[in-house]
Amino acid sequence: MTNGKNEDKGDDIVASAPCHTQQFHRALAVLAGKWKGDILWQLVERKRRFGELRQSIPGVTQHMLTTQLRDLEANGLVKRTVYPEVPPRVEYEMTPSARALKPVFDELFRWSQEHGFPTGAHPKASPAGEPEQPTPPGQAQTGRTPASQGREPGARST
Repeated sequence: MTNGKNEDKGDDIVASAPCHTQQFHRALAVLAGKWKGDILWQLVERKRRFGELRQSIPGVTQHMLTTQLRDLEANGLVKRTVYPEVPPRVEYEMTPSARALKPVFDELFRWSQEHGFPTGAHPKASPAGEPEQPTPPGQAQTGRTPASQGREPGARST
């Protein structure tokens, strides 16, 4: 690297750019949160109601989902629409600003495949000791893995 250029790619590199670093950290802060990625992933396909989101994101509490949705809405990534019905119907959808992140999410997924994080290859163990399988958007997770299918709840494998 010479003269602020990366010779491999020819990209300009700003060695000391606190403004750029601060902007990068602000962008990451908008997306930071245990459930925000899951929420946005679920909203990529279509609008969803609160209950649908809660069912499709295992482990999220009602309070945390509400908090994360409000945060995403405040940052302009999620649009909340309330319909004047009884009972009230509320739908959440991605804003154009959030949709602009789709190439970033696609690239992150590609990177994970290329660098040792392939889907299902090294699944994280669940509290029950069984591997968790990724759930595609739009499919609610039942909490039962193929290994537990056919067993009574609470029954141990031999």
